[in-house]
Amino acid sequence: MPQRAAYQTIAAEGMKTLGGVYMYVARSGLPKALVDLVYLRASLINGCAYCIDSHTHDLIQEGVPPEKVALVAAWHEAGDWFDERERAALAWTDTVTRVADTHIPDAAYAAAADVFTDKELADLTIAIGLINTYNRIAIGFRRTPESLLKRQAG
Repeated sequence: MPQRAAYQTIAAEGMKTLGGVYMYVARSGLPKALVDLVYLRASLINGCAYCIDSHTHDLIQEGVPPEKVALVAAWHEAGDWFDERERAALAWTDTVTRVADTHIPDAAYAAAADVFTDKELADLTIAIGLINTYNRIAIGFRRTPESLLKRQAG
């Protein structure tokens, strides 16, 4: 499916501003692999092929086993593949990404706050909000996954 518009150039300033938020999250002190798990989980929930492709590759390049990456879709059933912080981050990602349905209940906040400091939880929530924004842009404009572009190029 072709991309609908070249939003990266049409709204370059807006995309650059989002990139600033991305850099803030990268420098926040949260582990990169944890952030990428969150990015992948939200992208799976939203069905964003471009971001699923991107963050799957990122996690594998970071040394996360492919089996663990594949199990992000069913993290709650994946046993000890995910540690306590990862499970808490993925649960928080689920409820924040589905905010229209969940309204982020107090119990979900309390569970996340038991594992993360206030600063970590704020930064994690910024990361979740950011990837949800990127998902909506990529889906809205039908951005083609990079691996598909490479495959088509030969």
